[in-house]
Amino acid sequence: MKLRGLLSLVLFSLAEEARAQTVGADPAGSGPILAALQWVQGTLLGNLATTAAVIAVAIVGFMMLTGRIDWKRGVTVVVGAFILFGAAAIVAGLRSVASGVR
Repeated sequence: MKLRGLLSLVLFSLAEEARAQTVGADPAGSGPILAALQWVQGTLLGNLATTAAVIAVAIVGFMMLTGRIDWKRGVTVVVGAFILFGAAAIVAGLRSVASGVR
């Protein structure tokens, strides 16, 4: 359950404004909040998080190979890491597909 909350926070921090909105600048007083969210995003997707994810995938892969964890749960961890760190590329691909349909 905590993982879902963390994933929601990461996805929320990666969200961009909608194309239909015409917001010229950030609202007054949002500077510290915006800086805090950017810090959280940098921390969650930075070098430390990438290193931790690589180590986690390696450990889960080893546990799958030795039979300590079932393959379904192991694949879920690996796919989750790819989705988390590839979210920007996934969204860009979906946007290009959506804009090509129009």
